[in-house]
Amino acid sequence: MPTSSADGAARPTLSRVAAETAVSISTVSKVLNGRAGVSLATRERVESALQAHGYSRRNQVQPSAQFIELVFSRIDSSWALEMIIGAERVAREVGMSVLLTETGDRHSPGPEWVSGVLARQPAGVILMFSDLSREDRRMLGTRDIPFVVIDPAGDPAADVASVGTANWSGGFMATRHLVELGHTDIAIITGPDDMLCSTARLSGFRAAMDAAGLSVPDGFVVSGDFHHEDGLERGRELLGGERRPTAIFAGSDLQAFGVYEAARERGVAIPEELSVVGFDDIRPAAWAGPPLTTVRAQLTEMADAATRLVLRMRRETTPERIELATRLIVRSSTAGPPAQQVPS
Repeated sequence: MPTSSADGAARPTLSRVAAETAVSISTVSKVLNGRAGVSLATRERVESALQAHGYSRRNQVQPSAQFIELVFSRIDSSWALEMIIGAERVAREVGMSVLLTETGDRHSPGPEWVSGVLARQPAGVILMFSDLSREDRRMLGTRDIPFVVIDPAGDPAADVASVGTANWSGGFMATRHLVELGHTDIAIITGPDDMLCSTARLSGFRAAMDAAGLSVPDGFVVSGDFHHEDGLERGRELLGGERRPTAIFAGSDLQAFGVYEAARERGVAIPEELSVVGFDDIRPAAWAGPPLTTVRAQLTEMADAATRLVLRMRRETTPERIELATRLIVRSSTAGPPAQQVPS
């Protein structure tokens, strides 16, 4: 006997969906569980029927849902480690484990990921620097697999839960710190131009420069990819130009470490000749030589909040947007500009 929903209407059954789409119940089951052996056209037809009927596994027992899946485009940095630590801490509290997946790019998982996650049936999914297509969101919804996006690349849809950090205020604080030290020739290495967190940090940088009545010299805004390699390359460009900045605000700590390397190559002393500020406050920032002044983005806390949110979403359907505060951590990589470059 079919279960009744809150409005008294009978919940659709797999047999009803099968009959309406002219396929077998086993085919509907394959689509639900992300298994192979179903043509694309048939899969889309069944998915549409499931969505039209509001099919969901909510309130059904799912004994296999004993883990949370973390999805990265790259698992190769201390940034990813901080996220794993935060998610693992919460999962352990509730007797679950964490599964790591590397796929796709900074915007979305690879096309093969969604079929895999439907087959794995995790308790929830946490995506790093990614969003999901409308079709992927629909497929997760019919299986009652909640998901949360951490620090999304763009502005997510209203029905997408997300956890982020105060990127604009972080960029403002970092730049204001350099201005207050007396710097006027301040450069910035941003992240990708199509990522919201990157453009927000750049906007905060520009706002702080404007508030101080300072212009940004040509060539002092360069973009990267939040990784060490582009910090090194962009640092070489900035330090090798005709007008060298006295301070660089890097969009991530990994980029800042690349700037450190570029400065060593050119014999530029930090902070005596060049001040450097990063963003994130990953653990190696405190161990660098010199220890890095940076904006603390509470990475572990972001993953903690996202994991708690995705677990709540197994019971509640309303998505939330959470933004955690940033804080400037002043260490030894920043000082006043070289005496000969202090404005008169």
